[in-house]
Amino acid sequence: MKTRAVLDIRDLPEYAFGHRSIMWWGTLGFIAIEGTVFVLALTSYFYLRAKALQWPLGVPPPDLLPGIVNSVILFASLYPNQRAKRAAEDEDAAGVKFWLVVCLAFGVAFNIVRIFEFRALNCRWDTNAYGSIVWTILGLHTTHILTDVIDTAVLTAAVFLRPIDGHRFVDVSENSFYWYFVVLSWVPIYAVIYLAPRL
Repeated sequence: MKTRAVLDIRDLPEYAFGHRSIMWWGTLGFIAIEGTVFVLALTSYFYLRAKALQWPLGVPPPDLLPGIVNSVILFASLYPNQRAKRAAEDEDAAGVKFWLVVCLAFGVAFNIVRIFEFRALNCRWDTNAYGSIVWTILGLHTTHILTDVIDTAVLTAAVFLRPIDGHRFVDVSENSFYWYFVVLSWVPIYAVIYLAPRL
């Protein structure tokens, strides 16, 4: 009678960073889905623009200042985000705590300025097709920002209230990975909302 070889996995790590983590693949899939939603929304914008004789429809283009301020906040947030990611991957608990608080402050600041951005669009969501699509695009991005700010707040509370284990370091690393998508997706959204109506 043959005996089967047994694979001993006791010495394998319980967690991993980057593409070796199932969390990384889940985050990447989520980014792919959300990226597709942004592409569809931006395509809708240009479809509506192609059908209109005047664009924007009966309103001036959005005021630039709130969008510029939020762009500065977003791009500046990349530094503490990278530091939080590096601290997590180095399993530096003190660094993770510090940089998560800084990241959270940037996210809250962005959401405060976002209120002024909606006001600076010079239209309401129900004004016309232009208003509807611009509010939809900005609303989608706001949802992504707000989701990540809430996630960062929960992670921040977790690292301060409980001992940090390897899985929590992975959570912080993947939260930082998602933030890159949120920031980079802002570039085409900014161009469409603020620059395209001026062309």
